[in-house]
Amino acid sequence: MALNKVEICGVNTAKLPLLTGEEKEFLFERIKAGDENARELYIKGNLRLVLSVIKRFSNSNENVDDLFQIGCIGLMKAIDNFDTGLNVKFSTYAVPMIIGEIRRYLRDNNSIRVSRSLRDTAYKAIYAKENYMKKNLKEPTINEIASEIGIPKEEIVYAMDAIQSPVSLYEPVYTEGGDTLYVMDQISDKKNKEENWVESISLREAMKRLDERERHIIELRFYEGRTQMEVAAEIGISQAQVSRLEKNALKCMRSYLRS
Repeated sequence: MALNKVEICGVNTAKLPLLTGEEKEFLFERIKAGDENARELYIKGNLRLVLSVIKRFSNSNENVDDLFQIGCIGLMKAIDNFDTGLNVKFSTYAVPMIIGEIRRYLRDNNSIRVSRSLRDTAYKAIYAKENYMKKNLKEPTINEIASEIGIPKEEIVYAMDAIQSPVSLYEPVYTEGGDTLYVMDQISDKKNKEENWVESISLREAMKRLDERERHIIELRFYEGRTQMEVAAEIGISQAQVSRLEKNALKCMRSYLRS
């Protein structure tokens, strides 16, 4: 997906307007009064928001023009449903709406075949979740969604899982202090904890070269099968720090084992 295009759907992204806070407030008052011209100006003034959201889907094979159009639909829905009495910024409310619209589009165009009944269940759950969040400003539990749409929670979980797009283990989750954390860093492996090869490569000897904290992290990660997030919570540092210390420790151990 080429996100470096200057023109998307006939829109010159280099010249997108930027509204001030006062302009947004004034236009929204006019929108609530039924002014279509004000609505059009408000949409144009928030197209940068759509552009920033579709960058999150850079790994998608979808055409950037299509995603931009779908994102604009989400933006318009956000404008039509936004309640100024929520005491939140419009962008805070709009971004999840735009993301949700794009994700629904990607699910509908997913190459993996999913039955219609499963899709219907998943979409009912998604809409129920969005309505709940709009009313309560927090995410509902799976039990609350199940109660709302009258479908067992097990069926909802199965349906939601079925429509998810496959994710690469090397897809970045977030970056902190220059350290990128990947999906694979979030995964624990409780069945294959490396005991089968520990003795044969003198891993214990290599671990003696580590300081106490690094050794503790390696033990938690590879002997107890903990995720980096779980390790971070136990020893009281950030996940990015755990990732950095783990990589340094493994580098030191490899260096010893190869010597």
